[in-house]
Amino acid sequence: MKYERKWFRMWKIMSFALSILIQVYWYRIRKKSNSEWEKLWEKIGREFRQTLFELEGLLIKVGQMLSIRADLLPNGFIRQIQDLVDQVPPSPWEDIKKVLEREWDCPIEEILLSIDKKAVASASIGEVYRGQLKDGTEVAIKVQRPTIQSVIKTDFRSLAIIIWFAQHFAPVPKEFINFNRLFQELKHVIERELDFKKEMETVNHFRQRFSSFSRLTIPKVYPEFSTSQVLVMEWIDGVRITDVDFLDQENIDREELSQRLIRVFLPQWLEAGVFHADPHAGNVLVKSDGTLVLLDFGMVGEISKKDALNFQELLQAILLKNYSKAAEALLDLGFLLPEVNLKTIESLLKEAVTIDLDQLKEMDLLAVKKEMNDIVKSLPIQVPTRFVFLGRSFVTIEGMLHTLNLNKEILEIVKPAFMEWLNQTNPNKWKFVLKWIQAQPIFQIFQSISDLLETPQRSLAQKEIQQQREFYFAIYENQKKQTFYLGVLGLLGVFSGIYLQNPMMWKISLGWFGISFVGYVVSSWRQRKWLKLMEKKGVTRK
Repeated sequence: MKYERKWFRMWKIMSFALSILIQVYWYRIRKKSNSEWEKLWEKIGREFRQTLFELEGLLIKVGQMLSIRADLLPNGFIRQIQDLVDQVPPSPWEDIKKVLEREWDCPIEEILLSIDKKAVASASIGEVYRGQLKDGTEVAIKVQRPTIQSVIKTDFRSLAIIIWFAQHFAPVPKEFINFNRLFQELKHVIERELDFKKEMETVNHFRQRFSSFSRLTIPKVYPEFSTSQVLVMEWIDGVRITDVDFLDQENIDREELSQRLIRVFLPQWLEAGVFHADPHAGNVLVKSDGTLVLLDFGMVGEISKKDALNFQELLQAILLKNYSKAAEALLDLGFLLPEVNLKTIESLLKEAVTIDLDQLKEMDLLAVKKEMNDIVKSLPIQVPTRFVFLGRSFVTIEGMLHTLNLNKEILEIVKPAFMEWLNQTNPNKWKFVLKWIQAQPIFQIFQSISDLLETPQRSLAQKEIQQQREFYFAIYENQKKQTFYLGVLGLLGVFSGIYLQNPMMWKISLGWFGISFVGYVVSSWRQRKWLKLMEKKGVTRK
C-alpha cells in the first residue's frame, strides 16, 4: 500500500469516529427525544456499514464483532450491521500468483496440475481457490490477501487511537465496558487469524477431537504445501446447511441434522479448549448424504478450565432451579458487576426460566426481545470481553437452528443433545442427584428464613451505596463535560484565529484548550481512581 493510501485510510477511519463523537455529544447537549436518538443511531449504523465495505480489511471483522453486542450498543445501530458478511472483491490473479510462488519458492506449475484463477470465496484476510495437485487430488488453496499486512497495521493504529478517545471521551459508563481489553482481544484474534500455520494446527486439533464423531467431515491439511500465508486443504463438495430446498430435495431430516450440529458445538461451548468462533453458513456445509462439513478455523476462541466449570455449574443450577447458585456462577464468570444485588438476579432468573412457552408463542417476540434488552442494559450486567466470540459462535448456530426448524421449539431440539452430553461428562450420577436434593425447598428453608430477616437491612444498605455512587459519578461526569465543552470552544477559537489571521486570538484559544485538556485528564483520572475504589469495596462487601 502506498504511503498516501495509508494516511487516507487512517484519516477516513479517524474522521468517521470523530463525527460520531460530535453527533452524540450534540444530541446530549440538546437533550433529544428517544425517537430522535433511535434515528441518529440508525443513520450512524448505515454510515458505519458503508465505511466498512469501502475500506474492507480489519474493519469488517470489527463490525461483525460489534453486531453481536446488543448488550452495549443501541438497537438502531445493531439493526444496520447485524447481517454483515465478510465478503470483499478478490485480488487480481497476478498478485495472488506472486504470493503462491513466493511462499512455495518455485513456479506454481511445480506444485499444481491446475488451478481455477477465479476465487471461490474472498474475505478480508484470505481468498480461496480450487486446484489440483500433481497427483490429481482436488484441493482448496487459501491465500492471504497481498496487501493485508499493511492494511492491518494501519487499521490497528487507527483503532488504538479511537479506543483511547472512546475510553476518555465517549459518553459510556466507564465501569460498563473495558475498551482496552476489548481492543486487545480483537487484536489477539486477528493476529492469530493472520498466521495460517496456527490455523493448520487448529484444523488438526479439531480433526483429532472429533475423529470418533459420525457423519462429520473436517478437511485434512497438506503441511508440505502450507505456510504462514498459504493453506492447502482437502477439497470437499457441500451445500450451505441453511439451504433448506437442498435438504428437502435430498430427504435429509432437518431435526436430526440440527441435533448433530448441536452435538458438534455443545462441547466446544461448555468444555475447556478452543471453539469455532465463526461458524456462519458458508463454513458449515452438508453433503447429499447428510454429512456435516466444518470449514475455516481461522477465527477461534478459547475457554479456560475455570470458565468451563462455572458454565457447567450455571447450567446445572438452572436445571435444578437453584437460582442463588446460578447467580453466584454468573458473578464468578464476570457477567455481574461487583455492586449487583444477587437477590435481584435470582428473581430475574426465576422469572426467565419459568416463562410459559405456550404464552410466549402468543407474544410479540420482537417486543419481548427489545424489552429484555432494555432490562439488561438497565441492570449491573456486562458481557466479559473474553466471551464476545463465544457469544458470536452461539448466536450464529442459534440462527441456523431457527432456519432449519421454523415451526419447532429450539429447546426441544437442543434437549436430547444436551442430556447426552451431560451423561457423557458427568458419570458420577450420585453427585448430580445430591445437588438436586440439596436444591429442594426443604433443604433451603433455614437459609431462606435467614435471608428474609436480613433483606430489609441489606436493601437499605444497597440503596444508600447506589445513591452515593450515582452522586459522585454525576459530579465527575459534570466536571468532564464542562472541561470538554471548554476545550471544544478553545479549538474553535484556534481555527477561527488561524482563518482570520489573528495570532493573539489563536494563541489565547490554544492556551484555553490546553488548560481544558489538562482539566479533563485530571477529572478522568480522579473518576477512574474512584471507580476502582468502589469496585474494591463492592468485592469486599460480597
